[in-house]
Amino acid sequence: MKKRVAITGIGVVSPVGIGADRFWEGLTTGRSGIGPIGRYEASALPVRISAEVRGFALERYVDTLPSYTAHDGCRAALDLRTQYALAAAEMCVRDAGLSGSPEWIDGSLYFGAGEGDNDIALLSGILLPYASAQPGCDTAALLSNGSANGFALRDQLMEPTAPASLIASRHGIGGEVTTCLTACAASAQAIGEAMRRIQEGEAVLALSGGAHAMTAPLDVLGFAMLSALSSRNDDPVRASRPFDRNRDGFVLGEGAGALVLEEWEHARKRGARIYAELIGYGSANDAYRVTDMHPEARGASRAITLALESAGIEPRDVGYVNAHGTSTIENDRAETVALKKALGDAAPAVPVSSTKSMTGHAVAAAGAIELIACVLALRDQVLPPTLNLDTPDPECDLDYVPNHARYHSFDVALSNSFGFGGQNVCLAVRAVEGDAR
Repeated sequence: MKKRVAITGIGVVSPVGIGADRFWEGLTTGRSGIGPIGRYEASALPVRISAEVRGFALERYVDTLPSYTAHDGCRAALDLRTQYALAAAEMCVRDAGLSGSPEWIDGSLYFGAGEGDNDIALLSGILLPYASAQPGCDTAALLSNGSANGFALRDQLMEPTAPASLIASRHGIGGEVTTCLTACAASAQAIGEAMRRIQEGEAVLALSGGAHAMTAPLDVLGFAMLSALSSRNDDPVRASRPFDRNRDGFVLGEGAGALVLEEWEHARKRGARIYAELIGYGSANDAYRVTDMHPEARGASRAITLALESAGIEPRDVGYVNAHGTSTIENDRAETVALKKALGDAAPAVPVSSTKSMTGHAVAAAGAIELIACVLALRDQVLPPTLNLDTPDPECDLDYVPNHARYHSFDVALSNSFGFGGQNVCLAVRAVEGDAR
């Protein structure tokens, strides 16, 4: 008999708003977080837009900031990915009423992450010679710069495991601590694995989510060279346009999402507010190509079907889907195929939207941020829109909630996350029974 899983705390750092209230207000009003890159000089890059988190300062959310010093006395600051992770975790633990709780010594942590955001000063030594068409790279200067700035310490803090390690240390999480590294599906998979542990009785309390800040120069240049990014440099707000016939790629974003998951009766006994119930998790691989979805959406449709089976629900029970919806030609068409295959005759009646049209693509953090959007949509019975959907692609012919939020009565939402390498994850979440509308 599987145990029920309650969501009792949420925390989010995103380009459209920091904190659940600001984030949700941004999505429902159609506020875009995409703009010109402001963190570094990007004029030499082919893509000069991203969805950056603005107005963030870690000290607003974490009262005691960690400090790191190498053996040679060099100090290193935390990268943005880790700062976002710490802030989101702090918000969700407080929201759940579990700050300083001794229960975390037996709690677990499952977190999705990628590598840390790259050091701008060091990377400019590699990037700029190529950007200005000069041959080679001043390797000696690069190494000297690294040595003088405690590169070894910074390198260790860039490890994908750093956010989970630091969150566990801060909150005293003494149970299983796992970092999930499945690219764009990472945080969704971390949440699904946390759910499974609670369902199977291996854990009672877990913190889960993900963080990433993949907006540094080499990140932008690499994805641009793959022809994956929108090049609408002069119109950034309209650059991410999932399911639109005139889309030309996704926009890199950043941020973090974190949730407290609890065994249902544990949450009820301590009088916790329960946002929603996490009921389903499906994971499947395309077994196809690293950068392309299977043309018949083999892995994606299977992940959705497995999530429905895990939740014990039928396609007709689904009231909303938060799509992976990247705004690339391949993904949006394949996701449409996946939804039709998995939901069958119910697919045309199910509203679908992509919040990446506003937040950009936060990669390893995307799944957690988008699940939080589903939880808040269930709470308020409001669907966030797909921004910039002006001319629908004839091959993307489902109800994509274009441009404006919509009131909608529903009980179950799905959140899709499809990652490079062919990893596909779908999560299912249900409204609290008897919850006031």
